[in-house]
Amino acid sequence: MSLKGTTILGVRIGKRVTIGGDGQVTMGNTIIKHNATKIRTLGNGKVLAGFAGSTADALTLFERFEGKFEKFAGNLPRAAVELAKDWRSDRILRRLEAMLAVMDENASFFISGTGDVVQPEDDIISLGSGGPYALAAAYAFLAAGYDDPTKIVKGSLEIAGKICLYTNTNITIATL
Repeated sequence: MSLKGTTILGVRIGKRVTIGGDGQVTMGNTIIKHNATKIRTLGNGKVLAGFAGSTADALTLFERFEGKFEKFAGNLPRAAVELAKDWRSDRILRRLEAMLAVMDENASFFISGTGDVVQPEDDIISLGSGGPYALAAAYAFLAAGYDDPTKIVKGSLEIAGKICLYTNTNITIATL
């Protein structure tokens, strides 16, 4: 699922985890907000999450994910799978138009309403229209020897903001 209008990037190096997102909100071809926050810290500070898509839908999914995370005693993979199962099978949730990225010190997952729960191979997760640009930049920073996930996320989102029409450089970052 590719959603326009945002860029989320998360990077894990060892146990150091950072996720960031741009602040631009668009409706069609009009920018309506420059400083939205598209990332959250969940699970009593143990999980970083970001979204692409409808804000109201994402907030609903953040709540549902946090409930699953608590129900399964902080087991991120299990919480991700259970949310995806509910999202796909529940008549109301099935209509939600968003995609989540969730990360803790040990794992990262994309979660979608089609039942996808994907763990990226390289501890880098990206979402949204600017996601491919930020992902490419993150790989370049890693290849150049950068080892600070916060610097990688910030630099990569700044690059994406210069390329993607639906992404700006008003960046919010959270770390574990």
